[in-house]
Amino acid sequence: MDSVIRGAMIYLIMLVILRISGRRTMAQATPFDFVLLLIVAETTQQALLGDDFSMTNAAVLIVTLFGIDIGLSYVKRWVPWIGDLLDGRPTLLVCNGEIDKRALRKARIDISDLLVAARKQHGIESMAQVKHAVLETDSGISIIPVKSAA
Repeated sequence: MDSVIRGAMIYLIMLVILRISGRRTMAQATPFDFVLLLIVAETTQQALLGDDFSMTNAAVLIVTLFGIDIGLSYVKRWVPWIGDLLDGRPTLLVCNGEIDKRALRKARIDISDLLVAARKQHGIESMAQVKHAVLETDSGISIIPVKSAA
């Protein structure tokens, strides 16, 4: 039972920390972010397993973590505001061609990140060609281009 409680607590702590740290795309990950991820993974493993490195304890923890994740997906479906709390809401970064610098700063994204997403998705060369840009809850950036008059 200790492993289940420990697993649930680590899951909750990691969820809160990730929500507080904000959404960034993996494409924006720096070497520092990668090193931090490795350190957190090792620390989390130690916190989860404690002194019990048995296969049974590992299996219990895996089932616990997946169970929490599956359970939360149902809770989010039944109680939408919990989904907003856990996953956040999409953030409008560009609206009708106007860049929301406050939203960019809050999301820790700069215009070059928007341009990368615009080039990848639509071959867009400049921000003048972007009608809307949205930071999605999955940390991806969706770009809606300005329609060309044809």
